[in-house]
Amino acid sequence: MAQGRREALSVQALQFLDAFLVWASFAVASMLREPVRDFLELPYLEDTGLGHLTTLLFVIIPSVPIALDWFGFYRNPLRKRLGGSLIQMFQALVIVGFMVGVLVIALKMPVQSRLILGTAAPLAVLFILLREWLVRALVLTTVRAEDAKEAVIYVGGEESRREFESGLSDEVKDGYKVVGHFRPSQGTVDDFRDMLKAGSVGRVIFAAKHTEFGVLADLVEACELQGVEAWISADFIQTQVARPDFDSMGGKPMLVLRSTPELSWALWVKEVVDRVGALLIIIATSLFWVIAAIGIKVASPRGPIFFRQKRAGRYGKPFMMWKFRTMVPDAEFKLDAVKKDQGNEMSGPVFKLEKDPRVFRFGKLLRKLSIDEFPQFINVLKGDMSLVGPRPLPLYEVEEFEKSEHRRRLSMRPGITCIWQVGGRNKITSFEDWVAMDLEYIDNWSLLLDLKLLLKTVPAVLFGWGAK
Repeated sequence: MAQGRREALSVQALQFLDAFLVWASFAVASMLREPVRDFLELPYLEDTGLGHLTTLLFVIIPSVPIALDWFGFYRNPLRKRLGGSLIQMFQALVIVGFMVGVLVIALKMPVQSRLILGTAAPLAVLFILLREWLVRALVLTTVRAEDAKEAVIYVGGEESRREFESGLSDEVKDGYKVVGHFRPSQGTVDDFRDMLKAGSVGRVIFAAKHTEFGVLADLVEACELQGVEAWISADFIQTQVARPDFDSMGGKPMLVLRSTPELSWALWVKEVVDRVGALLIIIATSLFWVIAAIGIKVASPRGPIFFRQKRAGRYGKPFMMWKFRTMVPDAEFKLDAVKKDQGNEMSGPVFKLEKDPRVFRFGKLLRKLSIDEFPQFINVLKGDMSLVGPRPLPLYEVEEFEKSEHRRRLSMRPGITCIWQVGGRNKITSFEDWVAMDLEYIDNWSLLLDLKLLLKTVPAVLFGWGAK
């Protein structure tokens, strides 16, 4: 049974982690070699560390996860029991142990190195079993939390949906929640678009068997414009669209039509860089946080230090975004009056005003230096935002989008900086131009592009280019 791309990436990540744990077991065994020797009452032996095991480690570290995968150790992790895991590990260790035994004899390894090897083996088993238990507990907690599940819409009749789901395992079905069931014969494309918005949907599963091609094409187009993945049973239709790809869901072949970056190791690296980078930046800028907090309370003592507002995250899913407060406490209640008196420098649903009267003097300084954005690194650390990505907009502004294609900017996790941020955002007055920059980022995304934008952000922040 072929694994889907998500499952394959998860297995590879676990294999890398297990390889690290094997190395860690040898490192711990090396530190324990003297206590173990004393416990076994062995005579004093020439001190040897991991240096004498370098050749052996180059063989053992990659071989263990490969052998475990060969015996099915990484399959169906949620339904496995300890006994099954132990049997698979024993089988894998027999194979690896045979290779190690040959190398030990061929290389004439000293007794002390063999002592490290004998200590490392049970430690590796313990570490990997502990890792498996922790991952299983984490995954079960995640898939059982309704809010963490991926929102999915089914397209097709009730019979088609039941037939499709009948072949899926509980493990696959636990990973998502159905927030809508659209029947092409009973609804319009506009109804379908409304379902996508209302459910913050990330994937649509087309399991219909008797839908006209024209209707299906309109529904797929609605998905593409909003950056939502369209998963179509591969035996249902043959068509030519941009960037089609094949994947599988619970072993069922699916045709996937993506208009956003597909899941890859690069996206996984991006998330790791986001979390680590956010933590380091929070630590490095901690003094500025203290100065900003004191300055806000002195300049505007009646209000809180932080400003919190619900923003649209990936696929429009709401999250609470944090900033340092730069406006008077009742700023949101004065928004309509400001719009009426001062106008709006940005066309479209987004409000921008360079000389906003609601901003107090110290708040202007925080904005000029972009220090007001620092609390958003907490959102990055939580996984709501990324270091680089389209800027998150308030929910009420997203609701005013006039074109469906504007929602495609929601198909990637929002970020602190993006092309618009470093491209002189004070010169952009058209929301269409802003969206075009965000879509340019989405369509050309790469780790190198993120790196370039981050490097350009540094001088933009230091010199206050384009800040308002």
